[in-house]
Amino acid sequence: MTVPAGHRLFAQYAYAPNALGYCGPADGKALEAVACGHEVDADVGALARRFSGAWPYQKLIADLSGNADPLDDHVVRAYWTGSELTTAIDRRQFGTELLSRFASAAGNYWKHLTDDLLDEVAPTHAFHVFGVYPWSRLLTSGMPQPVHVLDSCRIGWGKVVEVRDDDVIVRSRPLQFDGLLALGDEVDRPVKHRVDSGQFVSHLHVGDNVAVHWDFVCDWLAPQQVDELAYWTDWQLTRTNHRLAHSVG
Repeated sequence: MTVPAGHRLFAQYAYAPNALGYCGPADGKALEAVACGHEVDADVGALARRFSGAWPYQKLIADLSGNADPLDDHVVRAYWTGSELTTAIDRRQFGTELLSRFASAAGNYWKHLTDDLLDEVAPTHAFHVFGVYPWSRLLTSGMPQPVHVLDSCRIGWGKVVEVRDDDVIVRSRPLQFDGLLALGDEVDRPVKHRVDSGQFVSHLHVGDNVAVHWDFVCDWLAPQQVDELAYWTDWQLTRTNHRLAHSVG
């Protein structure tokens, strides 16, 4: 029996921040094996429901698209990188439902999810990172941490330019802040791609497009998937910058 595609895809994107202790269950080690395509005894659905950031979005995306499974691979893809499904969901309805279901029940974690964010709501991870998380509101502090966290937590992408035993060199555009959030010029940087259980993306080659989450290669991306991720990242940055400019003004 093979690992369901959506379970593996969720594990691939959720693993790195969970391994660092930032989100999800403390006993999420099984995600590593699932992300490598290995069968495990653990209930992946139960683990996923303990991700208080990702799960509510995937549940709502599933509900609004008539899908009974929040871990269906189309739902998972729509949330983490964006897809045709993301575009098909009515953003206003999504935002209203998100507020209705989660804003009052999630406590301090979701405290920035208010009516003020409805103009920048999208059914994507990028919205949660730049809109709901507090870090975009700390950018003017002058400290480097907010930019670093936002850049690490968003799903980045890049092209593999060298494959080594312990890491790969990925050419990508880092997030920068100079009054506005934007992607800077391309730079080459080392990114991890191995865990004890194996690799999330096997047989990496120079020229491959990959997704990166918290300095870890979590997925191989087709050109259309790169375009979708780039589109929704730019879409979110534009609206976040609008809010930042308005708040400064």
